[in-house]
Amino acid sequence: SFIMNTYLFVYDLMQFCGHSWIFTNMIIRFMSFGKDSLADTFYSIGLVMRLCQLLSTLEILHILIGIDKSRLFPRFLQITERIIVLFVVINSQEEVQGKYIVCVLFFLWNSLDVVRYTYNMLARMGIHYLPLTWLNFSLCILLYPLSVLAKAFAICVSLPYFESFGTYSIKIPFPFTFSIYFPYVLKMYLLVLFIGMCFIIQNLLSERKTHLGTGNIKKKRS
Repeated sequence: SFIMNTYLFVYDLMQFCGHSWIFTNMIIRFMSFGKDSLADTFYSIGLVMRLCQLLSTLEILHILIGIDKSRLFPRFLQITERIIVLFVVINSQEEVQGKYIVCVLFFLWNSLDVVRYTYNMLARMGIHYLPLTWLNFSLCILLYPLSVLAKAFAICVSLPYFESFGTYSIKIPFPFTFSIYFPYVLKMYLLVLFIGMCFIIQNLLSERKTHLGTGNIKKKRS
């Protein structure tokens, strides 16, 4: 238990450092260069963002082997949403990488993750700071729907480029004569994205009630 708790603390610390660097970098660049910094957000911090998101896939393994008590399906949905939008949509289309929506999306993701990993690190040490607990389980309810809208907008912006370049669209030759037109796949995924959002928000509200219920708040204060 001590070893697993130490491992999870180190994992949360690594994610906190990565997302804090991204968040700080974005703010400093915007204060220094203004709107000009928004267009090259992906080029300046995209590598670190991709590393952090790849590292987050370990959280699914943590739940599967039982060292993390979070619910598997909601966390799986949240991680796969980011992986698909970041690696399949944004990373594959250079024209999308310079859009302002990428900066908005990164800002929302990092706002959530800096708070979440800070809360997780303190919780590993048995520290439950009430304002941080409230922020962790309240901010996500506000920002997660906004991040879904940003993801959907990024997908819509990318559709003309997928149509023009034929990226990921494949045609299987005879005898099957079957083709996959990737823009249609993305349009169907938009529906999945919003259905998943409803499910995840219900889970977030349930977690907030569990951690911020009247009885829990009194216990933490005592």
